[in-house]
Amino acid sequence: MVFKILAMLTAVIGICLVFELTPDSITDGLLRALKPKSTIAARSAALRGGSKPTMYSRLIKLKNALKATGKAKSFSVSVTAAVVLMFLGAAAAVMLNNIFLLPVFCIACGAAPFLYLSSIISAYEKQLADEMETTLSAVTNSYLRSEDIISSVKENLKYIKPPLYSVFEEFLTETEAVSPDIKSALINMSDKTQDGIFKEWVLALVRCQDDRTLKDTLLPIVSRLSDVRRINTELSGILRDAKNEYLMMVLLVVGNIPLLYLLNRDWFNTLIYTTPGKAVTGICGAVILVTFILMKKYTKPVKVRD
Repeated sequence: MVFKILAMLTAVIGICLVFELTPDSITDGLLRALKPKSTIAARSAALRGGSKPTMYSRLIKLKNALKATGKAKSFSVSVTAAVVLMFLGAAAAVMLNNIFLLPVFCIACGAAPFLYLSSIISAYEKQLADEMETTLSAVTNSYLRSEDIISSVKENLKYIKPPLYSVFEEFLTETEAVSPDIKSALINMSDKTQDGIFKEWVLALVRCQDDRTLKDTLLPIVSRLSDVRRINTELSGILRDAKNEYLMMVLLVVGNIPLLYLLNRDWFNTLIYTTPGKAVTGICGAVILVTFILMKKYTKPVKVRD
């Protein structure tokens, strides 16, 4: 059995070498395969905002988020690693001689690189949120006084910390060296982050270029950052406790398998080597996988939608 698995892995590696497959080519091929067909019904649903997110749209959103963090190259490497880990997960299920664990191991192993990427994006968004309130407040106060967004950004640029520093620096570069169109530069700046409040603040600045009396709408938008930070601070302890309780329950479920080996060898053999026992382990694995996905979904920090 081990030789068969090694032969399969060797064949996969050989195919990659013969066809000169690289992480970028594998990623591009996977995205082309997942890209949905452009139909009139799909375009209509997208315009109405009623289209459900697909695997393709989720991957593109993840790719854009990594691009914003400056780690776009990690995407193709992670996609390739996910494909390789799916094969390894399938091989592990074959070694255990449990066909019920095959989809569970494939999905779990394939999702591991994307969980790592999600942690990178979460750390970046936390750092961004911590700096966002101070930066937007300072720039807004300067703009209320001068009514000139370029001079306001210049005045506060030396006090802005990464990752927002590069966002405002590129805005100044575009207005001074590329095009004097402030509205266009502001719209381009709003695309540099995924934060909903930042996008709303930038759009309010765009409207202020036509009507300066709308500048009073900026401070209420900035104050929402304080509300979001306060809510996340209050929820962080509750969400952390919920995660810990879930992980403890998963540990108890998985830990029962070696515990059975020590306490009752017959029960262990029934669970591992019989078809009903294998089905039970497969169901438990599927339940753990689904509940883990739901746990990650419902314990995310509060964010303002675009």
